[in-house]
Amino acid sequence: MKTTTIRINTIALLLGLLLSAAAHAHSDQVSTGGFMAGYLHPLTGLDHLLAMIAVGIWGATLGAPLIWALPVAFPFMMVVGGVLAIFGVPLPFVEQGVALSVLVLGAAIAMRWRTPLPAAVGIVAFFGLLHGYAHGSELPGSAAPAAYAAGFVISTGLLHLAGIAFGNVKKVLHGEKILQAAGAIIALVGAWLIVG
Repeated sequence: MKTTTIRINTIALLLGLLLSAAAHAHSDQVSTGGFMAGYLHPLTGLDHLLAMIAVGIWGATLGAPLIWALPVAFPFMMVVGGVLAIFGVPLPFVEQGVALSVLVLGAAIAMRWRTPLPAAVGIVAFFGLLHGYAHGSELPGSAAPAAYAAGFVISTGLLHLAGIAFGNVKKVLHGEKILQAAGAIIALVGAWLIVG
């Protein structure tokens, strides 16, 4: 019964992700505001949503200490990237890097890539920097930057936790296969985002 419930929840989550609006969070229609605008922003772009969940899943599959190190490194470097963007420091190929993050993180999950701690943290930190830069460059002019950033970071953390929770499916029968399939789907969406 428990395995059936987990399978149904897994299928529902995957369908929800696949049926989400494919609009990127980097449009000209970024809502203005403070905390709530920042909190909702990561949920409006498929690229950010999948990358942040994938960080949690990958951390969960790698286990301690990466289960917590990856979800800490990503938002920390996101803040750094946001600050760089606000101050106008140029960073090329940000949008392509954001899409690439979805592909790479999904592939890491699908291939069960067990990379050493420094490499995993470095990969996630680099992608966090790109995601933060993308959002910092779009920070609404009328938004309260600190409140917007706080909402964004909290939302990101919750998405990482959702990924960690989903990553625990590895403990059930065929859980590793479910995670590999989820990683493959994330990677395919990443490839589609790069091409599109």
